[in-house]
Amino acid sequence: MSKKTNTLLFILAGTILNILLTIISLAVLMILYFKLLAPVLPENVAAWGLPVLCIAALGLSFVAYRLILKQVIKRIDMEKYFDPIFNSRRSSKIKD
Repeated sequence: MSKKTNTLLFILAGTILNILLTIISLAVLMILYFKLLAPVLPENVAAWGLPVLCIAALGLSFVAYRLILKQVIKRIDMEKYFDPIFNSRRSSKIKD
């Protein structure tokens, strides 16, 4: 496979991983919220739970994705297998 194909597959896999992490973290946070907090909170406060859970799930998935990506970058020589998505205009002018 070419470097461009590897880059495309890496981005596609990263996107799918990020979506799955968001769904899983939202599901876990919702289960914990509805089992532990919702029964003891008043109704007007409990209504704010779902928007807060969505934002917390996005933040949690972002942190988890970043940690996973750091480990992948440590193990893989990125320049050997992947092409840059965007080329710098400065570097192309310097080469000419």
